[in-house]
Amino acid sequence: MKQYLTPSRIANDIRLKRTLHKGAFLLVEGDTDARVFRRFIDSDSCNIVHAGGKEKALDALIILEKDNFQGILVIVDSDFWRLDGIKPGSMNLLLTDTHDLETMILSTPEVIEKALSEFGSTRDLKKIPQPVINMVLANALPIGYFRWLSSPLKDNLGLTFKNLPFEDIVDEDRAKFNVAIEKLILTVKKNSNNVELDEKKVKARIEELLKNKNHDPWQVCSGHDMVQLFTIGFCFVFGNRHAKGLNAEILERTLRMAYEYTYFRLTRLHSAVEDWEKKNPEFPVFKH
Repeated sequence: MKQYLTPSRIANDIRLKRTLHKGAFLLVEGDTDARVFRRFIDSDSCNIVHAGGKEKALDALIILEKDNFQGILVIVDSDFWRLDGIKPGSMNLLLTDTHDLETMILSTPEVIEKALSEFGSTRDLKKIPQPVINMVLANALPIGYFRWLSSPLKDNLGLTFKNLPFEDIVDEDRAKFNVAIEKLILTVKKNSNNVELDEKKVKARIEELLKNKNHDPWQVCSGHDMVQLFTIGFCFVFGNRHAKGLNAEILERTLRMAYEYTYFRLTRLHSAVEDWEKKNPEFPVFKH
């Protein structure tokens, strides 16, 4: 059904709901985003809708704003917008603090502590010379840069990262927990069925970007990539008996449930929503 959810349909659905709901509408990218924000909003005053994709949410906002529809707020992942210098073109459009909602969750120390307490081995964690989140972030960085290179505003490589087999991109000795750039490029190349991709050139571009210390890794790395790497870590490096059979879907759900409103309140996004509420006092989003 997701493919039939067009921006026009989304806009029409919100217009139809306006006949029954006079409050705010919060439009987010996907169902998992909606599940997180649904725990934070005042459901009596704010109706949450998911668009099935970032571009659909943005296009639906354009349609509604052309009709001067009041009380619509859209929150989408920043993705590479900050790296590309792109700013939201509407007062009704807000971005996640980091690359996506998942990285906002992963950048919350209390959430990581809960995950490590549930699935981590105290003995094995002590062997790691740095915080686990730093190790995961560092290994997700070349993947994030590769994604950025593939994007239209960068090198426009047009590669496919969906359903990427992460077990194929780490060193054979998984206990080292290192993403091998050569394996990463080859795996994405096969996944994209792109025989013309110049592996050496791409490797040089990734290594060049890795030397840049001006980029915030939390803006580069994808939360889904980090969860996949975290899962491998729990299964092969620092996990306890509860981590046996753990997969990325279960871990991602666990992390989402561990993310509390008290943590979200400390984010720039929360402050931005509060600013939006002040400008639209008749459309509250949070409980007050």
